[in-house]
Amino acid sequence: MDIQAITQQEDILQEEIIEEKITKKNKKMTKEEAKEPTLYDLPGVGAATAEKLESAGYNNLMSVAVASVGQLVDVAGVTEANARKIINAARSSMNMGFESGQALLAKREKIIKIQTGSQNLNQLVGGGFETSAITEVFGEFGSGKTQIAHVLAVRIQEQDPSAIAVYVDTENTFRPERINQLSQGVGLDPDKVLKNIKVARAYNSDHQMLLAEKINDLIIKDKLNVKLVVIDSLTAHFRAEFIGRGTLAERQQKLNRHMHVLLRLADTHNLTVLVTNQVMSKPDMFFGDPTTAIGGHIVAHASTFRIYLRKGKKGSRVAKLIDSPNLPEGECAFMVEQSGLTDVN
Repeated sequence: MDIQAITQQEDILQEEIIEEKITKKNKKMTKEEAKEPTLYDLPGVGAATAEKLESAGYNNLMSVAVASVGQLVDVAGVTEANARKIINAARSSMNMGFESGQALLAKREKIIKIQTGSQNLNQLVGGGFETSAITEVFGEFGSGKTQIAHVLAVRIQEQDPSAIAVYVDTENTFRPERINQLSQGVGLDPDKVLKNIKVARAYNSDHQMLLAEKINDLIIKDKLNVKLVVIDSLTAHFRAEFIGRGTLAERQQKLNRHMHVLLRLADTHNLTVLVTNQVMSKPDMFFGDPTTAIGGHIVAHASTFRIYLRKGKKGSRVAKLIDSPNLPEGECAFMVEQSGLTDVN
């Protein structure tokens, strides 16, 4: 073999080596570009700060980008300057602009609607209780609020056997015996259904708010497929702890924070949040139904759907949809049976 042929072979080999290096570099760049930025990529966020943020529910860039400076200062213990720098970096790394209505419609295709067993009630709420939304159900004692909460905890598992329901019980109303009855009514194994319901008893308003924040850990750290969160009831502890007009502002501020945590859970993880609410009578109302929900405008504005329950004739319950972003007002009657909710014959 002459020297020219050897030189040509060396040149070809050298070109192949260069091409291989370029290919590897391109693949590495592609992987790096595809890798989504995390909290650790933000300036001034180390392991300790990231852990504090995650424990407070700020586990992605979107949650940091929409946070206020004061919130990050409180939860992460950083200075205002650093908090502002972290928020600005999170906003810069994300597309925080507008998106088309068509894109939002495509997102809504992922919405799940939990059935209740009553076709009338399903139709009233647009086909079922939606995920990515907070539904407030309020009414007098015995109107069926807790029954609906129990039914949804079972029915979500009928639609998705891997679904987890989280039940925050503030009034000692959760009954596993009732879950057994409802499970048998739809042909599910009661033991499996109960295993997929995570129950926590809240003893005061601070405990209740902490439990709501810990739900994020169940989803992120424990990898649970949480699709339903029930707060039964939302205002019992707040009503008992904050008495008199002098404490009203503080109570409403705490309720507002609590509702926004629940709203972020619903929106971020595409799950249904059902809150039951107590009522009171307005003594200055002489015409119409004097019953009104506790929590005022704070709870009303934060809730996506609001349903008023009352007792009907012959043991029936009447549900009235009083607020919805896309459904007309209306009402329907249903029965609470041992096997679940049914339509009135």
